[in-house]
Amino acid sequence: MATKSLLLPVLLPGGEECERCADRLKTRILETPGVRAVEVDRAAGQVVVTYDASVVGPDEIERAAVAAGAAIVAHIHHETLVLRGMDCPDCAVKVERVVSGLPGVLEAAVSFAASRLVVGYDSRQTSQAAIVRAVRSLGYQVEEAQGPIQSGSLQLSGLDCADCVRKVERAVAALPGARSATVALATGRLEVRYDPAVLSLDRVARTVREVGYEARVEGSPVHEPQAPAFWEKNSRLLLTAGSGVALGLGLLARAFGAAAALWQGLLIAAILLGGVYVVRSAYVALRTRLTTDINFLITIATIGALAIGEWAEAASVMFLFSLAELLESYSMDRTRNAIRELMRLAPQQATVIRDGRELTLPIREIRPGEVMVVKPGERVAMDGTVVGGASTVNEAPITGESLPVEKGTGDDVFGGSINGRGSLEVLVNKEYEDTTLARIIHLVEEAQAQKARAEQFVDRFARYYTPAVIGLAVAIAVVPPVFLGAAFADWFYRALALLIISCPCALVISTPVSIVSAISAAARSGVLVKGGVYLEEIGQVRVIAFDKTGTLTRGTPEILEIVPLNRHNPEQVLSLAAAIEARSEHALAEAILRKAYFDGVRWKQLSDFESIPGQGARARVEGQDVYVGRPRLFEELGVSLAPVRDRIEAEQQRGHTALLVGSRERLIGLILAADRPRTLAPAALRALKELGVERTVMLTGDNAGTAAAVARELGVDEFRAELLPQQKVDAVHELMGRYGRVAMVGDGVNDAPALAAASVGVAMGAAGTDVALETADVALMADDLSRIPFVVGLSRRTLRVIRQNIFFSIAVKAAFVGLAFAGSVTLWLAVLADMGTSLLVTANGLRLLRGARRQRPAVPHAPTPEPAVGVQHAHDGGAPAHGGHATACPCGHDHPAAG
Repeated sequence: MATKSLLLPVLLPGGEECERCADRLKTRILETPGVRAVEVDRAAGQVVVTYDASVVGPDEIERAAVAAGAAIVAHIHHETLVLRGMDCPDCAVKVERVVSGLPGVLEAAVSFAASRLVVGYDSRQTSQAAIVRAVRSLGYQVEEAQGPIQSGSLQLSGLDCADCVRKVERAVAALPGARSATVALATGRLEVRYDPAVLSLDRVARTVREVGYEARVEGSPVHEPQAPAFWEKNSRLLLTAGSGVALGLGLLARAFGAAAALWQGLLIAAILLGGVYVVRSAYVALRTRLTTDINFLITIATIGALAIGEWAEAASVMFLFSLAELLESYSMDRTRNAIRELMRLAPQQATVIRDGRELTLPIREIRPGEVMVVKPGERVAMDGTVVGGASTVNEAPITGESLPVEKGTGDDVFGGSINGRGSLEVLVNKEYEDTTLARIIHLVEEAQAQKARAEQFVDRFARYYTPAVIGLAVAIAVVPPVFLGAAFADWFYRALALLIISCPCALVISTPVSIVSAISAAARSGVLVKGGVYLEEIGQVRVIAFDKTGTLTRGTPEILEIVPLNRHNPEQVLSLAAAIEARSEHALAEAILRKAYFDGVRWKQLSDFESIPGQGARARVEGQDVYVGRPRLFEELGVSLAPVRDRIEAEQQRGHTALLVGSRERLIGLILAADRPRTLAPAALRALKELGVERTVMLTGDNAGTAAAVARELGVDEFRAELLPQQKVDAVHELMGRYGRVAMVGDGVNDAPALAAASVGVAMGAAGTDVALETADVALMADDLSRIPFVVGLSRRTLRVIRQNIFFSIAVKAAFVGLAFAGSVTLWLAVLADMGTSLLVTANGLRLLRGARRQRPAVPHAPTPEPAVGVQHAHDGGAPAHGGHATACPCGHDHPAAG
């Protein structure tokens, strides 16, 4: 048997995140003759095919896999739609059931809390338009989830006939994210409506070229107006207010002895005004045979109350229910829109330099490669790199870090951050839709749409609870009058009260509103949680493992000393080390290059570079093989370490790192470096202990002596040293076997395998790092370790709130079922109990929005000498290394005067 590894993003471009599409791909590849097994590793982005080499070859495997992936991508579409008008969890169940039943729909999931429908469908059998029509037929409004749909124009050439037009329209309309495509043959103009988060006009142009025509993007996309009319926006409020006024007047008229026709007419008006939305939804529920809808139950209860002459009760039920639905919709809108407040941080226009002039343009007209001018006090509009000027920038909207960060030439800035007193020129490097802020919002909205395990449990419970209580209500209405001779009106009234209580709205909403609120609060505090499952998990971890370099330490080592050996001088040692490390990417390499740059040391040309994972590197310099790496590397090469062994062991005991330079014959020099622990690390580790985390573990590739020194200084319970990347994965698995749930904290790039292996992977410093944003389960936007106890505490609070909500909902339901059976509950009291419980659990969940971090003061530095003015130095919190130019720089360091 042989194996063939293929890249999942290549096989399923744009669909690699879909678990079901990956399963479909696996099934199709297995149909290839000779294929024995297919393993899909979505975390690693790989498909491993095991096949019989005597039957099929690797090239045939690859062609079959590519063809299978192309067929899936071409026909299986995924859409996320925003739904408006959902007032209770039953609405979500209704939409999910109807959409799932449409021909060609492969999966459909509705999140009531996030008000989103995520649907996958086969475009050969149905379309987005058909799905939207089905949802609208249920009485709900549908909007695109990724922001306003845009319209764009392309100028085409080479069109000769109507068949050309149809070919282009079909090709463009089939693209993921395309809403419509219309070609005017007379003008050669293509008008396309598209979702900018999924599709770009450049991608449309490439598609047109692929079908044989030339295309040029014309101008820039223009937003379509979406402002709703006053009545459309406030109709429920106005109808509910009218219902309340009519109810009040009707009750007053009856109390003062007015004619029955007058007060009955007013009460009927109250029912009609309050019941417009309720009865419409009840009709849809009846038409689709979803008779457990709360609107249907309230309608039946109202009609039943009228039938037995309870006019005031009927009007009160309809008004109170309409009012409760209105209040609940406002509360849920607050939850749903909490993260959207971040989008307002990015200005809608910016100043750019074009043809030597400063022009103020809408940000959607600004393209990568243009230079943007950010004046003092302005918000940065788009992501980019500083190419001129210097200033401090408040990145709190992105990273949650309250301290300003100094920015100069070469530093990255994020859209939505606030410029300080200086002026900056920024080279734009991303489209508006691809900025870090926009991607955070998109990822959080996706996370909000996912159902946590607690939510899935509640949904399953509700499926059995409601039919059971409805069955009990029918039995109460029928059994006592028929078999026991009891008064029908009395028991029918009790059954109506029980019908109202049977709705599980409060129970179903108890979990999602808490999850969505917590995810929003975390995002506003610089922590991106990728879904409710991970929010639940991180609060239940018993062990948290940390990478050392760049996580517990600053990740910017400083060269302490260069010790030449065998008649070499320090400059020669540094020159050879810099020549080789210029090809490396680890933190020590950067420290060596920084030292060589500041000392003015030039390094020689090399050839035949080879990285030795976990050990060091080798290259050919001036005709000889030169090695730079750990002492263990030279021991394996057979080089004697006797001259420096005692020195190395002594330095390692002090927490320093020793790096050797040499050949197979002799040592050339010893380089000593130190990576200072992060200032906040000890406090963060203590906070985790106070939260009940049983054990903290440090995983590092560094030597045991250095690891032991760092662990002692920070208070880490346990450390594992000299680990290769795969050994870190093995260590995580071993910890999970001993303790259960384990979180792994790293940089999200080099530690990706270990993060993927853990119960929850936490990436630090993810702002601007695409890989970390996409792969981590939890991403800390800044290098701030205090965010880890924050998110663990937030998870614990969320789980407490969910338990409170579930217990309270079930307790109230159980109590009122008993009271209704005993005849001690009026209809209006049943409505108050049902909808009041929903409002209370919603309000309880909304408390988590206050979980956003409090701004903390600057943390005092450890009592070590501060660098003088102009001396290269590094900071916590993500600020870059720089030379100070005043007696105090904004990073918080106090710099003594130079000299």
